[in-house]
Order: sequence, then structure tokens, then C-alpha cells
Amino acid sequence: MLEQNVHDSGTLAVVDMGINTHQEPVVYMHKDCHICRAEGFNASTRLLLETAERQLIATLNVIENNNLSPGEIGLSNIARDSLKVVTGDPVSVSHAPIIDSLGAVRKKIHGHTLSDEEMLAIMKDVSEHRYRDIEISSFLSVCAGGRLNIDEIIGLTHAMVSCGKRLSWPGNEPIYDKHCIGGVPGNRTTPIVVAIASAAGLTIPKTSSRAITSPAGTADTLETLFNVDFQIDEMQHIVSEVGACLVWGGAVNLSPADDLMVRIERALDLDGEGQLIASVLSKKIAAGSSHVIIDIPVGDTAKVRTSTEADYLAGLFNRVGMACGIDVRCVVTDGSCPVGKGIGPVQEAHDVVAVLKGTTDAPSDLRDRALTLSANLIDLADACGLAQAATKAKEILDSGFAWDQFQRIADAQGGLKELPSAEFESVQQAHEGGVLLAIDNRRLARLAKLAGAPFCKSAGLRLHVSVGSAVNLKDPLFTLFSESSGERDYALDYYSQNMDMFAIE
Repeated sequence: MLEQNVHDSGTLAVVDMGINTHQEPVVYMHKDCHICRAEGFNASTRLLLETAERQLIATLNVIENNNLSPGEIGLSNIARDSLKVVTGDPVSVSHAPIIDSLGAVRKKIHGHTLSDEEMLAIMKDVSEHRYRDIEISSFLSVCAGGRLNIDEIIGLTHAMVSCGKRLSWPGNEPIYDKHCIGGVPGNRTTPIVVAIASAAGLTIPKTSSRAITSPAGTADTLETLFNVDFQIDEMQHIVSEVGACLVWGGAVNLSPADDLMVRIERALDLDGEGQLIASVLSKKIAAGSSHVIIDIPVGDTAKVRTSTEADYLAGLFNRVGMACGIDVRCVVTDGSCPVGKGIGPVQEAHDVVAVLKGTTDAPSDLRDRALTLSANLIDLADACGLAQAATKAKEILDSGFAWDQFQRIADAQGGLKELPSAEFESVQQAHEGGVLLAIDNRRLARLAKLAGAPFCKSAGLRLHVSVGSAVNLKDPLFTLFSESSGERDYALDYYSQNMDMFAIE
């Protein structure tokens, strides 16, 4: 809690504005409000709001019409929820105190190293909504591009864990997890790996994130199949029943500072290596994981471009994991082209189900990648060697045990849902014949996002060709899915200017 402000400047009546400002608290006051005039508040002023039990720092927007009276204060959704107030409740308003940890951000801007204490202070203030979005952006930007050394990454990881909840599990059995750093569209292996590994007897309380810079995160895809929004006690009950879960990490609040920063990273299309490692491992540690597989795809248009970069990143993961008491194994995989056929939540869900069911249209590349990662996870648990672990993983998938286990997880989380269909579909044909040499991951992901993914779950695209295959003139390359004609046209206009994202010779 912030220190009590002794110069209380007055009380106003709450009005629930019903405005979604994401995770940045915003308040609204009339220009003629006596408190605004007396205290000299202007638009963008940072204010301290206090009730009998809670405090919050928020950014002021000034209203010049009659939507609010001078004696009222409007609250955005996140401000209302943080203070736990309703329309009519009194709230006292005063100038926000100085946020000391911003001095540490400025210190980093000038090229200096941050201590563990400074990292912790920054993360505490971020998690308590004391930073504006622009201040979070400054911190993320100055930490990107390799500007965090190994000690700072370890300090940041510990700080993120300290600011959230931490799960504990009965007994002393190992807790397993898996994560992909992203950068490859359609790489939705997590649900398959969790089903295989938990069918093999491993305990996997899997928390997944929503998309940061991709057309779908694991939580976005799984949400089309079943409920992923659970509290910690519900999550623990699911794991006790079926040995695994597949839930959205944001709902269990394991790393609130990271959840706030992810939103800014998404807007900036930024994912610095130090922040990436701290983000991933802090959530694994907070979830109680003891052993983690990290998938690092490498390719010319992936997040990691070269094997040298991958080895460096894997080394950082291992060093930070060791310092934080978690066993990390990194698996470098092929990130040269998309995985599977579907890009976007619903389309990727179709691929996941097809692989688990073993249907004839199941993408072989998604299946093979999921088996490789499952084998590494089983070997990490049993130390049986990768060859034997791979045989075990394949048997579990081919026998249908993995699909049965996935259904058990789904039933424990409310049951499988029918996947929705998109309002608009548009098939795009090859503009020339030849061999498909490459697909640009980044531009393909952007195309799917312009179509509406991941926010419109049915939006995205489905590939009809694979890298290395022969393509004839006017063969279907992909089908675009969207929920509005505007998004469809916006995406197709982008594609018309970027047809070379499919390199055909």
C-alpha cells in the first residue's frame, strides 16, 4: 500500500464509466470540479485515489461536457475493479506521490546496471499500476537489444516471482512444463505435448499466455476448445483430478507485472531477450515447475535467426534457470517456415485436434515437432534416453491415449466446445507456377493479424501448400478467414502488396 496522503484534497462520488482502458487505470473529472481547480489538476495528471481499504494511482482525463457533474469522478473498468467500488461510492482524490523506482529506470536509460533491489522496486510499482503505459514502455525499450546482463536477468526473474502468487503442490514429485519462445506461425505444440506427457504420468500444471506479437497464443487457441479462465484453487483441483491442466496464466495472477508488460510489448511488437527469459521462467517458477523444456525455433524470418543466437539464448535460459533453482532443457527446432496448416486461434485448434485424433489430414510437421518435444520432456523425467522416450511418446499418441487424456483435461475444464466458423472466406491462388521455396513467417503472421486474429477467434488463414511442394498457376495457396468485410479487405490489400511472402520459383 502507498503511504497515507495527509493532504487529502477532497471526496468525489464514483461513476462507473464502462470504458475499457485495458490495464491502465484512467479516471475522468469535470473541468469545473472544485478539486481540479483547487489542486491544479490537468489532463494526464497522475492522481492518488483512496477508499477506506484500497489505494490506486490513475491518469486523469478531463471532461468538458455534461457527461459528469463537478462532484463526480468517472472510473475506467480497471480502476473500478482495482478499487472494488461501484457507482455512488465515495473516493478521495489527491496528487499522486513521487514514484521513486522511476529513478532506476532513468538510471538504466543512461546505461547503468540495475541492482536486484532496484529491479524489485520497479516490478512492485508496475504490478501495483503505479506506472503509466509510457513509463512501462520506457523500461521495456531500454532493456531490449541485449541491454540486460545475466545478473540483471536473474534479478528481474526473481522480482517478477516476488510480485505475484506462487503455487505449491502436494508431495515432492517433480512438476513439468514446456514453453515455446514463439516467432513461428501455427506452432501450436503445447496442447499435444501436455496430453502426451501427462498420459505418460508426468504432472503438468500448464499455464499459457495470450498472443504478444503472434496471430494466436496458446491460451487464445485453447479458449476456442474449452474454458481456460480459472482461479488458482480451481486449477489445483483440475490437476489433482487429471494430472494436468491447460489454463490462461493471466487469470491465476502468477506474475502480474509480466501480464501488464506483455500488453505493452504487444503494442510495441517488442520481445527483448532479457525480458523474454524473465517472463518465461518467472511464470514457470511461480507455477511451481521444477523441470521445463524450452522450444527455440530458428529461421530466417523467425524470432531467432541463427543457430549462434539460439545457442546464446539457450545458454542464458540454462544459467538463469540454474540460479533460480529450476532444471531447464532447451530444444532448438526448425523455424524456417510455418508449422501446420492453420494460422489463428480456430484454425490452429483444428490442427491440434487432428493430430491428437490421428486423422488423415493432420499436419505431419506439427505432429513430428510435438513428438520431439514430448520425448525430451519424458527423457527429462525418466532419464531413459531420447530414443526410448520418442518410442513411448509415439505409442501414446498413436494408441489414442493422448486424445483420451486431452478429453479428460477438457472435461475437467468444462467440456469441449464446437469450433466457430468465420463470416468471410477468401481463397487466394498462386500468381505463378513453380516450387514453393519459402514462406515469410513474419509477413504471414501479419496477414493473419490484419484479418482479425487473435482477437476474432475465427479469423486467420489456412495454408493449402507446403514449402518444397510444386505449385501450379492458380492453385489455391491459402484461404483467408475474417469476421468483417473491412478486415478481409484490409488483409487482402496487404497481401496484394506482399505476394512475395510466398517465394515461388
